[in-house]
Amino acid sequence: MQSSISLSISSSSLAPLRSNSATDFAHFAPINLRFCGLRREALGFSSLKHSDSKRVHISAGSSSRRKVFAALSGNGSPSKFDYDLLIIGAGVGGHGAALHAVEKGLKTAIVEGDVVGGTCVNRGCVPSKALLAVSGRMRELQNEHHLKALGLQVSAAGYDRQGVADHANNLASKIRNNLTNSMKALGVDILTGVGTILGPQKVQIGSSDKIVTAKDIIIATGSVPFVPKGIEVDGKTVITSDHALKLEFVPEWIAIVGSGYIGLEFSDVYTALGSEVTFIEALDQLMPGFDPEIGKLAQRVLINPRKIDYHTGVFASKITPAKDGKPVTIELIDAKTKELKDTLEVDAALIATGRAPFTNGLGLENINVATQRGFIPVDERMRVIDANGKMVPHVYCIGDANGKMMLAHAASAQGISVVEQVTGRDHVLNHLSIPAACFTHPEISMVGLTEPQAREKAQKEGFEVSVAKTSFKANTKALAENEGEGLAKLIYRPDNGEILGVHIFGLHAADLIHEASNAIALGTRIQDIKLAVHAHPTLSEVLDELFKSAKVEAHVPSAVSEPIAV
Repeated sequence: MQSSISLSISSSSLAPLRSNSATDFAHFAPINLRFCGLRREALGFSSLKHSDSKRVHISAGSSSRRKVFAALSGNGSPSKFDYDLLIIGAGVGGHGAALHAVEKGLKTAIVEGDVVGGTCVNRGCVPSKALLAVSGRMRELQNEHHLKALGLQVSAAGYDRQGVADHANNLASKIRNNLTNSMKALGVDILTGVGTILGPQKVQIGSSDKIVTAKDIIIATGSVPFVPKGIEVDGKTVITSDHALKLEFVPEWIAIVGSGYIGLEFSDVYTALGSEVTFIEALDQLMPGFDPEIGKLAQRVLINPRKIDYHTGVFASKITPAKDGKPVTIELIDAKTKELKDTLEVDAALIATGRAPFTNGLGLENINVATQRGFIPVDERMRVIDANGKMVPHVYCIGDANGKMMLAHAASAQGISVVEQVTGRDHVLNHLSIPAACFTHPEISMVGLTEPQAREKAQKEGFEVSVAKTSFKANTKALAENEGEGLAKLIYRPDNGEILGVHIFGLHAADLIHEASNAIALGTRIQDIKLAVHAHPTLSEVLDELFKSAKVEAHVPSAVSEPIAV
């Protein structure tokens, strides 16, 4: 009969007790939920109070006991380094990596030269969703036909600009503070200052002489708005998304340069608040990057009925801010011939031409790394590649700085993948399984390949592609909400049931996409998803009908496919 011991440990010591076994200490391990790439701790939730004491009963003969004692002794950190893991950049990617590292028992520090939370929390997805929440409510209140169909009568809706701006700012502040507190509570050291790599496993913090060493380093410095040449940004009438999120004023007429995710979301906000919008797009069609069929439907719903016009196939070669009573002037040139086509005069211009990696001043030259258009080159495991094409030992790069997929949750997933590797488990992230969403009203979401991409891949590799579609007009819950405008599209291989891509436009599309995303990640075939049960009546039945409508050949047992490096 085994003897037993009891250890009394505080909640602050729980994180290092995590093991690779899913069953070890599962009865007291805090559950980590994620919200838009953020853990539940970032929203102010905590499973255990810091002052609580927990008693853990462990069999003396168990292998788990050795893991506990190892974890409690110096947090498993080699004495030759200050930290097991040092992360440069405290955005969503750095935060996700830090929390996972603590779970794995690594002594972890994170370096931040600006504010915790990075672009997403402070100048991106968090405050923009606050503004979009307002625009969504305004659209509902302004849509008399929609309300009448539901039997509702509402008087004229209005808004307080400063109140809307405060809502966005307060949300960012709340998430930022909770993010900081969550890392501190879990034992992550937050080092303030710009991190500069001095050499292998050595980083200088700020302009002081403070130097820290770490066994492994993750670069997670994110990105900044990209402003093309010829555009003068004054932060007032010619702005980037950083300025727009402050909502310092609502112009009567605003030009938006670029019709991707950022431009579309801000067009939703500005038109709901009463602005007229003009899109300026360099390509021949709006919404490049979206599946063409979804893009056409989205244009019919999100652009054509609203106070939006557009110019395609043109560059904004020069933009001059408003000054001395004169409006913002925009010179448009033909994207192909470069000849002057038109000059616009508007109240404001928003530059939504994408983002550029923030990688200057990192000391990359000290480890012989040359950026490519500002991006840090990495392999499929996020390991940094030097100027000679060789892997730089113990240095990784995640998120916008490597350019693989410039999404907050992708950065977090890459960070977690890196931590898995440095703790002994090889892991390759399948980027084709990472979903994306545009939070317009209605929303757009996608995962995997577009139809043109899938057909190009099929032609090269010699397989057939099929497409299935379902409409929101056939969904009971959507009709109950009087929101039947929408489409779900499945791109797949009929020979084996492999899901190549899923695209959704409609009510809560951003939430619906994850069933498809997880199926791709797990290698689940359509033959098996057809047998899944969905609650009725719910919007999830849009996906249920989509998969059931797919025509696949004989059943092929599901198996987790090999990771795909992208």
